[in-house]
Amino acid sequence: MFAVTAARIDADNPLNGLELGERPEPTVPEGWTTVTVKATALNHHDVWTLRGVGIREDRLPIILGCDAAGIDEDGNEVIVHSVIGDPDRGGGDETLDPKRSLLSESYDGTFADRVAVPRRNLVPKPASLSFAEAACLPTAWLTAYRMLFDKAGVQPGSTILVQGAGGGVATALTALGAAAGYRVWATSRSEDKRKSALELGADQVFETGARLPERVDAVMETVGQATWGHSLKSLRPGGRIVVSGATSGQLPPAELNRVFFLQLSVVGSTMGTRDQLVRLARFLDRTGVRPRIDRTLPLEQAREGFAAMAEGDLFGKIVFTR
Repeated sequence: MFAVTAARIDADNPLNGLELGERPEPTVPEGWTTVTVKATALNHHDVWTLRGVGIREDRLPIILGCDAAGIDEDGNEVIVHSVIGDPDRGGGDETLDPKRSLLSESYDGTFADRVAVPRRNLVPKPASLSFAEAACLPTAWLTAYRMLFDKAGVQPGSTILVQGAGGGVATALTALGAAAGYRVWATSRSEDKRKSALELGADQVFETGARLPERVDAVMETVGQATWGHSLKSLRPGGRIVVSGATSGQLPPAELNRVFFLQLSVVGSTMGTRDQLVRLARFLDRTGVRPRIDRTLPLEQAREGFAAMAEGDLFGKIVFTR
């Protein structure tokens, strides 16, 4: 079968480790099944893997990709939940399983004609969602859904600040927040991305690091080092930062004096559960909210998509189709 594989690690030039071509059909352990992939979405996780972040050289080669929508062995249209974990080991939450992983970390991922996954990881795809739209949900959109509705601790009508408006999680946060009745403010260095955030439903947009008209109730942080100081300064006393990524670096000054004096909360969030993915798909089906897709490419042109992500040349999701 055709697949896109991480064959080597190159921290400086990640695309050097990318290989496209034929790979063996997936092996299917007991309790697992296969999905014929119709669409799959690119994430920063895939670029980080090529840089050697979160994976060892001895795990290579491995098929990349966390997200997929396709057809199961019984002919059903499904979305693939990409967290491989045991809810029992995580106290009812597979993302808290100490042994959990994502597809493309310990097991081959979704950038292929077929992918093997545990049966419990299949979620029915609403007929109203295209395969390309559904493929955007399991990582970026599920991460945003959990950040906003589970971790942020604020009610609709509250003001949330979304840092870095152009990424997959950030665009999902903007669209979901607007649909749910939050007042969404977004930042970006790019004027075009700020305009696009307004089109998604943001109430106001600002240049990265700009002084805001007032302090916000919660900050959704995926950028990390480059925006961390601004995120802390933007919070009202008692406010909360929800962190799900650090694409610009993971070691900003902590500014602990500001954290304790203003009684700020810093909360980590990673992915989401299968049940949350079910509710996310239902939310989109009911509201008509759809993922912003920057471009759709055949899987054979995956290198073009990786290059765009590595350069930050996107707004929304890059989707590969078969």
